[in-house]
Amino acid sequence: MSSEKPHRTFSLPVLGDVSRRTAMKAVGATIGVAAFGRAILPLAELKDRVTLQEFLQKHYKELTPQEKATIFERLESETKAQYGAAVSIRDPPPIPGVRFGYAINLSVCNGNGRCAEACHRENNHDRATSQSYIRIFEMPRGTMDLEKGRSTYDHVVPAPDSFYLPVQCFQCENPPCVSVCPVEATWQEPDGIVVVDYNWCIGCRYCQAACPYHARRFNWQQPEVPADEINPDQGYLSNRIRPQGAMEKCHFCLHRTREGRLPACLEACPTGARIFGNLLDPESEIRWVLANKRVFVLKEELGTRPTLFYFFD
Repeated sequence: MSSEKPHRTFSLPVLGDVSRRTAMKAVGATIGVAAFGRAILPLAELKDRVTLQEFLQKHYKELTPQEKATIFERLESETKAQYGAAVSIRDPPPIPGVRFGYAINLSVCNGNGRCAEACHRENNHDRATSQSYIRIFEMPRGTMDLEKGRSTYDHVVPAPDSFYLPVQCFQCENPPCVSVCPVEATWQEPDGIVVVDYNWCIGCRYCQAACPYHARRFNWQQPEVPADEINPDQGYLSNRIRPQGAMEKCHFCLHRTREGRLPACLEACPTGARIFGNLLDPESEIRWVLANKRVFVLKEELGTRPTLFYFFD
């Protein structure tokens, strides 16, 4: 018998090229609004229910500023009711003329794990599973084969004859995860960040299968975060608490970086191994690194063109 956990109790099936919103319009036009409301009434009795407002919500790219504000207010109220925490959800837009990139100095990363811990706290991850968007592989010197590394270790670091390779979303210029999504719940923003609309995602996990870096996470259950540990500074496309049955991933802390701050993982790094900046700015530190250091990317042969780079001194 399969040990896999069940998917979200309810999700709308993909109907060829018909979007969820188009399908709902068709259903409503066919049976009438009142009958449609009665037809989906049993959904309200499900423990992990999808609200009517969420079910009828338009694709994020089609929402007006006022519609977004209404949705953010609803989500804030739901968070208060479910978690007992007052939060603020907003939508910082991409900065014109900016394309974000990340570089990690493997010569100084010592595997301390502070970056993963900071990601865990900043992004309101489920506490029970100690989830994070970052995994750090302890690698034997002389190889880049991830199968020879391990992402769990409990000894003093750095270990002899080892180096450490942090892995997270690579924000690819050619992201395979985007092209496979059947409902366009994930896309790439102008600043290069690949995002997910958690309320539009149907939980099929095609993107998780397509990602060659294993950077996508699936919420098998509703995240558990104590009220006093919730980060109230939240972005709709970033660190708000994700619903059960939705995919999620690293988003370069866009609720911070689009407002001139640095990613939480970078601020937490005690060795200065992380460099973040604008790839379009020739005077930026990351551009200097790319021009002057021994730089490489993982799985370059796949043609995904990552914007997360590694380098050595």
